[in-house]
Amino acid sequence: MAHSKYGKYIIKEPVAPGFQVERLQTLNIDSPCTMFCQATKEPAIMIKDTHKHDFHQLLYFMGGNPLDIRDFGAEIELSLGEEGEKPIIDTTTIVNIPAGLPHCPLNFKKIDKPIVFLEIMLASKYEKHIVKE
Repeated sequence: MAHSKYGKYIIKEPVAPGFQVERLQTLNIDSPCTMFCQATKEPAIMIKDTHKHDFHQLLYFMGGNPLDIRDFGAEIELSLGEEGEKPIIDTTTIVNIPAGLPHCPLNFKKIDKPIVFLEIMLASKYEKHIVKE
């Protein structure tokens, strides 16, 4: 699509090394949306710092089986709010994070089978403000 009128809108192989396995990423595409998508297959603390953003964010956690994304074999802990409330994510889930809401750490505590983590940010550039370390 090198000489295509709309080729600039097609991002092929947007893959980069990421948390445990390769991840899809779209950055600096002059759009008010940024996305990260990655498969996770073993426990780890993905994000350690409690932080917040000046933009809205959606976090999707889904099973890694493309024929049944409800087939979820993991336990994830995500801290939310000033109080650090820690809901446990143990099924396919979407977490809606309004601008300014402190969140994280994000701890993938138990992974029995691969899952997919999709992060959508309504901003053209990822920026975070650390709340506490």
